[in-house]
Amino acid sequence: MEQNLIKREPLGGGFHINVTPRHTFGTDAVLLKAFARAKKNDRLVDLGTGCGIIPFLMLRDGLLSRAVGVDISTEASELAIKTANELGIENLSIINRDLNDLKGAVEFGCHTLVTCNPPYKAAGAGITNPDKADRIARHEIACTLEDIISVGSKLLQTGGRFCLCHRPERLAELMSLMVKYKAEPKRLRLVFQRAGEEPWLILIEGRRCSNTGLRIEPSLYIEENGELSAEMIEIYGKYKEAYL
Repeated sequence: MEQNLIKREPLGGGFHINVTPRHTFGTDAVLLKAFARAKKNDRLVDLGTGCGIIPFLMLRDGLLSRAVGVDISTEASELAIKTANELGIENLSIINRDLNDLKGAVEFGCHTLVTCNPPYKAAGAGITNPDKADRIARHEIACTLEDIISVGSKLLQTGGRFCLCHRPERLAELMSLMVKYKAEPKRLRLVFQRAGEEPWLILIEGRRCSNTGLRIEPSLYIEENGELSAEMIEIYGKYKEAYL
């Protein structure tokens, strides 16, 4: 990891996160954190954690009893570990492994919350980036959507929540896999950049071994009248305030 490329990004609330041009985060991760509605006693596993943005935002807000971040990238894992060490966080473990090889590294069947901001494109779909880290982040090269849902569901205790974000065109496949692996879809929210456009993101929660019954929540709009919507300002919260 090239130290001169590391940037310390303020998150507000006295927290920061270390990022690089290859391992950073976007609005979708911030939205997923808010959608997951973590609690103080939650035991989290964040699959494909990257620089660790989702657990760090939750911990910043005083949430989670303990957390595990899993990522196949050594560079991303080292960034997350560096941040945890600088902040003195002791209840976050970073596991540098393929999510299909977690046996013996992470306990199964006992977590209350799993999150994942997965690669959005199936292997072979769209233009592939020549950079390996970018390919893994954007395409299902290191793991498939089925791998993610299968492993994520097995990590949860009965009734545990599995929260993901994805592209709307993958919704039918996503819900089918969630049902197959006993992570019954319970909440769905569509995210729009602005009114009059098609949604660019979906946020979905499944519950391990739950009864059927899907709630479609009110749509989320990023912009209103050319500016950030009131809800987006609330979601950004301390992160946005860090730049004021």
